[in-house]
Amino acid sequence: MSNSQAATLFDLVGILAASSDTAGGITGVLEALGRALHVHEVSLAFTEPGIAALSWRASGRTDAPTAAPVRRPVESGGAQVATLSVRRDAALTASDELLLTGTANVLAVAVNREAYLHDLERELTARVRELAEQRSFIECIVDSLPLGLYVIDRQYRIHAWNHKRETGLQGVARADAVGRSIFEVLHRQPAALLKREFDEVFASGRLQQFQMESNAFGDTRTFRLSKIPMRMGGAAVTHVITVGEDITDWKAALDRTAQAEKLAALGQLAAGVMHEINNPLATIAACAESIAMQADMGTAAPPTELLRIIDLEVQRCKKIVNGLLDFSRPKGGGHEYFDLNTVVQQGLFLLQHHPRFKRVKVVTELEEKSSLLVEGDADQLVQVLIALAMNALDATPEQGRVVIRTRLDVINGSGHAVLEVEDEGPGIPRALQAKVFEPFFTTKPTGQGTGLGLAICYGIIADHGGALELVSAEGQGANFRVTLPMGVRPASAASPEPSSVAPSADPV
Repeated sequence: MSNSQAATLFDLVGILAASSDTAGGITGVLEALGRALHVHEVSLAFTEPGIAALSWRASGRTDAPTAAPVRRPVESGGAQVATLSVRRDAALTASDELLLTGTANVLAVAVNREAYLHDLERELTARVRELAEQRSFIECIVDSLPLGLYVIDRQYRIHAWNHKRETGLQGVARADAVGRSIFEVLHRQPAALLKREFDEVFASGRLQQFQMESNAFGDTRTFRLSKIPMRMGGAAVTHVITVGEDITDWKAALDRTAQAEKLAALGQLAAGVMHEINNPLATIAACAESIAMQADMGTAAPPTELLRIIDLEVQRCKKIVNGLLDFSRPKGGGHEYFDLNTVVQQGLFLLQHHPRFKRVKVVTELEEKSSLLVEGDADQLVQVLIALAMNALDATPEQGRVVIRTRLDVINGSGHAVLEVEDEGPGIPRALQAKVFEPFFTTKPTGQGTGLGLAICYGIIADHGGALELVSAEGQGANFRVTLPMGVRPASAASPEPSSVAPSADPV
């Protein structure tokens, strides 16, 4: 190879190095090679399909060369990746052959890089397409949910807004929601209340769940709202997912089931009540017989003492029957403020007629130092107490003890009213404790339990914003603990107040 051809080879390397576009650099090399060898045409054909060949033709030449093309393989990693071809009338000299071979070696580096970039581009395109398909699939899943769902960040900006939130009279189009402040989009809701709910999730990192009623859809509907903390790349909560679910039909079904369970409990109490009423009826009959005997003896007026006894016994029967009737009737579900000890006393009044009540010692340990004021449905909580107490009575052996306890507890700086029903039964094995609140699960023999009582109790306590827990060691009895947030009766309230959660015009 002559010095001039060596210089040409270095120039070719410089052209490739200076070019930001591989294809453009290769075309520049072909042109420089063609001019150096004074050839008619230079081309580079790639072995991989789909990549167009590159070529250079000398300007002003329209005739075809007579000599056959001279080809050199362009190899990389032991495999041929392209073919370099030149055509001219005169045969190549040995020095030209060396320049052609050297150029093929130089082009091997460029072609290899181009092939690598082509593979990388193809892989990247496939990956982008896959991610786009996955994103579209996930969006389709979220949009197909029968739930209203949206996501906000710490600046209260909306990042996601599913299709359910776009439908209905209160719907907002996704394009009008994403990127805007949640307070602008849900302008019918009190901004201060919304902000407080979101701030609580951001600060605590705990799921917040509550129920509310709305008349925005004509009839009254019940919704369950869940605010779920979301973390991206760290321990701090970065977003909050809000899910709204219409549970009107589910709640109605649960209420019907709860009423059926209540009537089942009422049936178990009925036998004891009949026995209880027989006692005052016997007294009334004796007094009536005494009055009749005195009338036969010519007494002008019945003795006042006998009439007073009859009146007291009749009132006693009336109180027992009215208590059962009040317990059996479905209530409207309105919330009011009441003392938890009152709930215990109402429940014990009904339970004292249960046959097992007289064979088991029932001990009450009620909080006396502090008022346990809670907000909710007193009738539902009486039902919870009776269900827990009847389970305890069934589990406790003869002459055993059932303890019903109330106390004040402080959780995370807030006062909570606690109700405990503790028995001396065989306890519940640890393997079964996670299932006791599941519907239709029961540890009682076949025919003695439906498995719905504890599930309904769990739902009632959850609706009140509380928790129902089981503490039990096998062979050492069971303790069912109800924890309810303390309520504060408004100073202006002259009568029971409704729930503090106001119905929203935009519940989901």
